[in-house]
Amino acid sequence: MLELKALLLTQGMHGMVSQVEGLAKALKLNFKHQNIKLKPIWNFIPPKFTPISENLLTEKFVCDSKIVISCGRKSVIPSIALKKRLKNQIFNIHIQDPKVSYKHFDLIISPDHDGINGENVLTTRGSIHYLTKKEIFNNSKYLELDKGKKKIVSFILGGPNKYYNYSDEQVHFLFNKIKTLFTPDKYKILVIPSYRTPENVIKKAFNTFSINHLVIKKIDKKAYLSSLAQADYIIVTCDSTSMISEAAVTGKPVYTVMMKPTKSIRRFNSFFSQFKKLGILKELNDSIDSWSYDKLDEVNRIAPLIKEQMKKNGII
Repeated sequence: MLELKALLLTQGMHGMVSQVEGLAKALKLNFKHQNIKLKPIWNFIPPKFTPISENLLTEKFVCDSKIVISCGRKSVIPSIALKKRLKNQIFNIHIQDPKVSYKHFDLIISPDHDGINGENVLTTRGSIHYLTKKEIFNNSKYLELDKGKKKIVSFILGGPNKYYNYSDEQVHFLFNKIKTLFTPDKYKILVIPSYRTPENVIKKAFNTFSINHLVIKKIDKKAYLSSLAQADYIIVTCDSTSMISEAAVTGKPVYTVMMKPTKSIRRFNSFFSQFKKLGILKELNDSIDSWSYDKLDEVNRIAPLIKEQMKKNGII
């Protein structure tokens, strides 16, 4: 018999895990993660051309949950296949545009900058995530800083993707711009890498900032949370709408440092425009401003709407 808990389907990438886990927590559900691995040929076939079958997986798994939350291209077909087999016994939610007919899902959660809509689509301002104000506060003292009268700048690094390549030239330019603008007599910079930050970029950050500032050289979630708690300013590289969305839960000034894209960034520009209008985001130029805004907590805003739909479907 299926239990009222969530089965989370992703490829295991941090950004996807943050979104599905954040939604499960907001719905106050117990959950378990299932890393989706497709047989080699299906990794290259778009979902709309892929047969709906659980046999596409290299490792089959048992669905013992009434709620299925998926995120990412590879999780689309497994979620649809479970819905086809179990029908109204499960409530399946997909996060982001699934690039297939929306009728395959009970609900789709998509950020506004994806530009999709439908009767079963809920849109959010930015990406949902698993960070909470309480968790940030509880880890505030993890990093022990002797800052004196200096202001704290949390500089959060993303990594290369299909839109931004993190060339040596661009990284050099960004690092020196930040180092020059946030001088060590007035500011202490905390450099925080993410799962996508290459080792050579972390090494360059250490060589650039370590004398007067603090560079975290490994992936450390508590250091990330502590930096958000202590920061007076937050800087996030432009490649990660997810981490910019996470920073927005603090209500603190968020800057993004821009890089030259390798292809069209229409969706990114839509996101940047929305967050600027909300008073959350500014591009880092040659001046330092202070401002505030209403803390963004989209996952808890939409959780009651999702529960209402679950009640209508008889799941809860």
